[in-house]
Amino acid sequence: MRVANSILKGLEEAIDYQNGVGKARRMKINVSPLPCYKAENIKEIRGKIGLSQSSFSSVLGVSKKTVEAWESGRCIPQGPAQRMLELIDKKPNIVKDYIRTR
Repeated sequence: MRVANSILKGLEEAIDYQNGVGKARRMKINVSPLPCYKAENIKEIRGKIGLSQSSFSSVLGVSKKTVEAWESGRCIPQGPAQRMLELIDKKPNIVKDYIRTR
């Protein structure tokens, strides 16, 4: 099926659904609970990928001061940062795409 035909079919299905004809496809997903990484875990993750606090902060899109605060226990990362830490913890090689060496 050509791309245009696929798009047209999708639009027709959406219009049918809007008009009360046809059923929408649904998918149930389960999202794992948000982890809670604390100071020692964050240092361990950073050590596992071999980055300085400055480089690690650049990868995460936060300031170096933020990473320092997390690793000292003064602050705990919130939502999105916790999920990013989980991704890096589970798949350390993921950061290679964001690191450029000179």
